[in-house]
Amino acid sequence: MYALKNQKGFTLIELVIIIVILGILAAVAIPKYQDLSGEAREAAARSSLGSLRSGITIFYANQAVKTGSAVWPSVAEVRTSGTVMAQAVPSNPFQTAVPDSVLDGTGQIKGTVMGAAGGWVYNPTTGEIWMNSDGHSENEW
Repeated sequence: MYALKNQKGFTLIELVIIIVILGILAAVAIPKYQDLSGEAREAAARSSLGSLRSGITIFYANQAVKTGSAVWPSVAEVRTSGTVMAQAVPSNPFQTAVPDSVLDGTGQIKGTVMGAAGGWVYNPTTGEIWMNSDGHSENEW
């Protein structure tokens, strides 16, 4: 009787209960973490798009002040570092496999995906710029 009272450790039932509890916690936590990566990608896309739109608008306003006539930057000016954006054009976080570039979207309506998805589409006649990505609801941004 003395030998049984001196033994320490977990019973098999206690171990099974702990494993079941850990499994339930993992089943609840994993989907939440997977959703976080999608939200982070969307936030990065919104940030990059906001920077691009801000740079284009500032260029437009500067042209109005300097020359007296406001004009949107050309596609080449948007692509060139130091003209519209201080650094290079930010990447499109939804299309990392395709090299980022600014495509000429003259005559295209906002949201149009051109060619192989990737980069950005810019309409120099209206000053609109959008992600060149399919399957994302960027039009509300």
